[in-house]
Amino acid sequence: MDRSKIKLGIAPIAWTNDDMPDLGAENTFEQCVSEMALAGFEGCEIGNKYPSDPEVLKKALELRGLRIANQWFSSFVLTKPMEEVERQFVAQCRFLKAMGADRIGASEQSYSIQGQIDTPVFDCKYIMSGKEWDIFAKGMNRLGEIADAMGIKLVYHHHMGTVVQTAEEIDRMMDMTDKDRFSLLFDSGHLAYCAQDYNAVLKKHIGRVKHVHLKDVRKTVVEQVRENKMSFLQGVRAGAFTVPGDGCIDFTPIFDTLDAGGYEGWMIVEAEQDPSKANPLEYAIKARKYIADKAKI
Repeated sequence: MDRSKIKLGIAPIAWTNDDMPDLGAENTFEQCVSEMALAGFEGCEIGNKYPSDPEVLKKALELRGLRIANQWFSSFVLTKPMEEVERQFVAQCRFLKAMGADRIGASEQSYSIQGQIDTPVFDCKYIMSGKEWDIFAKGMNRLGEIADAMGIKLVYHHHMGTVVQTAEEIDRMMDMTDKDRFSLLFDSGHLAYCAQDYNAVLKKHIGRVKHVHLKDVRKTVVEQVRENKMSFLQGVRAGAFTVPGDGCIDFTPIFDTLDAGGYEGWMIVEAEQDPSKANPLEYAIKARKYIADKAKI
């Protein structure tokens, strides 16, 4: 891949888990960002221990040669007043602008089961009705319009346990949204988790992919999650996710598709694991070496 077009980052969720704060509770913000830099990354996303003051956060990151690439945004366009969603969205976009970032990763959390510790992730996913699809697409187009006006690109994060999880749902979402203001955050791990052809999805939508999460999965653990009717969070604790090069995904075709499609932007290693079982620095270094070997960057 062309190194001049790619920025490499890593997500803090390997150090401290947003949904299950006991995972990595012992790890400080300073340790997290220091180890990101030590492992050879140039950017990151935002975690629950990050300072909320842009100036404080900027200083800490600049000391380590890091930048903010993106931040998760939980949208509720199906179940909350749009005015409320827009107000929260604008506030987060302003924060990201202050941090010099130009991506905001939205994920619709209405009816999401990803945070429900006892709900089987493979059995209870919510399916939107045609009317709900219309509301969802209209709301996302509106958020994309707001982000665009603020100089930020809205990238949608498809995710296990949410209303947009499968390749078919991604296709429908992309067909119903504004190609100029609504883009895709491609996540290899979430598509592999639900047995979708992740590279086919990437090839189909490469022109609108504006952010990438490099996430691997341990196939045997995912099979246990399905067979034992485990929740998404229980799967995380069991080790369903890992870094590129440590699971079942061959990332070479993914890198080839991104390169052939002229992708420019961030590639973010994201793998939520139990830090007591998977040392974050060790796995960050492992991921960086794998990317250097396979993507030649």
